[in-house]
This record gives sequence, structure tokens and C-alpha cells, in this order.
Amino acid sequence: MKLDTSPIAAIATAPGRGGIGVVRASGKNLAPLVAALFPGTKLAPRHATYVPFKDAADTVIDEGLALYFKAPHSYTGEDVLELQGHGGPVVLRMLLARVLEAGRDLDLRLAEPGEFTRRAFLNDKLDLAQAEAVADLIDASTEAAAKSASQSLSGAFSKVVHELVEKTINLRMLVEATLDFPEEEIDFLEKSNARGQLKGIVDALEAVFRQAAQGALLREGLNVVLVGQPNVGKSSLLNALAGSDVAIVTPIAGTTRDKVSETIQVEGIPLNIVDTAGIRAIDEGIDVVERIGIERTWGEVGKADVILHLLDASLGPAKADEDIVAAFPPGVPVVRIWNKIDLSGHKPSVDQGAEAVNIYLSAHEKIGIDLLRAELLRIAGWQQTGESLYLARERHLVALRQAREHLRYAAEHAAQDDQSLDLFAEELRLAQDQLSSITGQFTPDDLLGVIFSRFCIGK
Repeated sequence: MKLDTSPIAAIATAPGRGGIGVVRASGKNLAPLVAALFPGTKLAPRHATYVPFKDAADTVIDEGLALYFKAPHSYTGEDVLELQGHGGPVVLRMLLARVLEAGRDLDLRLAEPGEFTRRAFLNDKLDLAQAEAVADLIDASTEAAAKSASQSLSGAFSKVVHELVEKTINLRMLVEATLDFPEEEIDFLEKSNARGQLKGIVDALEAVFRQAAQGALLREGLNVVLVGQPNVGKSSLLNALAGSDVAIVTPIAGTTRDKVSETIQVEGIPLNIVDTAGIRAIDEGIDVVERIGIERTWGEVGKADVILHLLDASLGPAKADEDIVAAFPPGVPVVRIWNKIDLSGHKPSVDQGAEAVNIYLSAHEKIGIDLLRAELLRIAGWQQTGESLYLARERHLVALRQAREHLRYAAEHAAQDDQSLDLFAEELRLAQDQLSSITGQFTPDDLLGVIFSRFCIGK
């Protein structure tokens, strides 16, 4: 990606009112900007200076702290100027306008989303995994997710990926060196313990993948959709899981007409719970609003990671429940919830059925809810391993999977009688490229554009 060195500026704090607001500028040489904003005042690098922020007519806009970071000792690797004042939106917009006006001769412009962090990446202040961790730390929805994002930002994830890359490169060097001496090929695998080295790389990659997959749960969570006939207790179950009355509950069938969403945490895992309209046959004289609600229910089912199919334990299954099950998308885990056991006399329990897990509970009495929480964690694959977790993104998991696949092919070539070392070396190269894409050593420019465009402006 070509680095645009024109200076940029933006409000770096979140929209809305706050006690403190920050306007940030970054560029190759911001000394003229500093001189224009604070004539006669010398800003010592990396020291906070209390100054008035004035407009072009010398009228005070605000008062606050000015911090000047000389390249390369800054977040972006360029000169960086931060003006920290009061966090009123109008004041910050006035201050940003003044900064842009003062930097007109420098071609100072508004920053694009994520451009400060993109420059940090392109100036080798952060690798790509660390840069993504900046956005993940900002967006973290749980304490566990924030801790994992902080670890990735500190370079923990990048370090283990770099170690995998180094091991793969070392094995490649041995293989490719041997290719230059064909007479040595027969004994190569034994003499260099190539198979043992390859197994060590595979084992290390599996450990990293396991930690990354667990961390991805902290970032993305699970989309859990509640489905069932009217009046089976879907809204009551949502309230029981959420710990508060987020959905209206009445004895009247069809109370829920549209989806109600709530994000909860179970062992630090975000669960995006969606309560939906009760499903019944369209020809039962339902009104147009309920009809639309049912259509939206099936739309949510199509996006579900887990389906909770609620049934009334006091009444037992009905033909309508069979019709609902028949319409579920294939491949999506289904948990059959037998609700209202306070009326049926069942005990709270979990039963592994032939087609789905059955959980008996009472949402109204909040009996057996912990059994459901535990089952959701099991489906998510969550394990309290005690290992450090990396807040991985889907692209990281894809790269790790593809690297694992190339290493598998490499092992197959190493096991052949003719020891196809040229193919062995090629699979190692492909695995190395996949691993290196995680930290940005081999990453297409268009992918970088997509990644940084999802950042907030000012970061």
C-alpha cells in the first residue's frame, strides 16, 4: 500500500459530550503547524504544555494541553500534535476547523477512518494484527474481550505467529538447500529430522489455532435465536437469560410481533439473543402485522448460530412443532427447550436426544437456566483452558486453517517413497505466506483498505 504522507487531522475522541476532547494531527513535518497555532510558544516534545487555543482572529476558542511528538517517537511514526481541551462537540469542531485552517499551506486534510493506525502500520510502529487489535480493544463488549485485545495489541499474538513463520522458513531452507544437491535427497528427511520439525510446526500451529478460535468467540459471540409457537415462553426465557425484563410477557398469544434483541455475557462470551414472533400457520386468520413478524422470524433463523426451539412441557409436542423443525436450515445446532416444567412436573435436566439436546427448565421460575447457559458454552466450544487467548478475527482463522492445510500436504509429500522435496518446499512456502498475511508481511493492498476503513475516524 502506498503511503500518503500529506498531513491529516481529525477529532480523536468519540462523538458526543465529554469532559475531555482531543484533536489529533499527524504528518511528516508539523513544525509549521505548531508555529501557526502557537506563535511565540515552544512545545517541548513529549511534554504537555497548557496553552490557549485561539482562532485566526486571536480569539480564544478553548484552553487545554498541547502535546507534540516528534517522529519517529509517536503513535503513527510521523510528527503528531494532540490538542486536549473540553469535550463539547461545538468546541471540538471549532478547534478542528482552526487546525485545518492553520495547516492549509501544508495541504492538511481530514483523516479517513483508521488512517492514523494505518500510518502506524505502514511506518512499522505496529504490525497488522496489532493494528486490528486497536479497533478490537475499542469495540470490546466484555472484560475478557478487552483483556485479549490488549494482549494482541502488546504483540503476544504476533510473537507466536512470527515464531511459526521462522520455524517454517528454517525448514524451507533445509529442503531447498537439499534440492541443490540431488544425490543427498534420499537421506535428507532422516538426517535433518524434517518430519520431526514439520510435526513440531503443526503441533505449534494447532495450539495457536485453538487459542485464536477461543478468542474469536470473545470478539464475535454467538447469534442465538428463540423459536417456537406462540405463548411457549420465548420472551420469558429471554428475560431469564438477560436477568431483566427486556421483553413484554403476557398470557396472550402473539404478544411479540417483532424481534427483540439483547446481548448477554456467559463466562465472558457475548451471546446475541433474539426473541422472535411465535410461529403458526399463515392461514389461521392472523393479521398482517403478525404475518410480517413471522416472516422476520424466519429471516433471523437464517442468520442463527444456534436455534433454541421452545416447546411447552405441560402440553407436549404438537404437529406444528414438527413443521417448525422441518423448516430449520441444515447444519445449525438446535437445542430443544422444554419450558414450563413448573406446570408439567418435570425435573430440570439435560437429555441428549437422537436429533437434538433436550433441556427441561422453567423460564418463569428461573429453574434450569444454568443448564442452558452451560449447553450454549458447549456448543460454542468454549473451554476454560487457562491459556492466553488472542482476540482473533475471521481472516486470522482462515489463514491459520489454510496454513494447516498446506502443512498437511507437505507431510503427505514427505511420506512418499520418492520424497517429492520440490512439492514439499512449495507447500511450506504457501504455508509461510498464509501465516505472514496475519501480521501483514504478505497482505494485498485491497485487503488493507477494507481492514482500516472499518476503524473509527480519529484512530
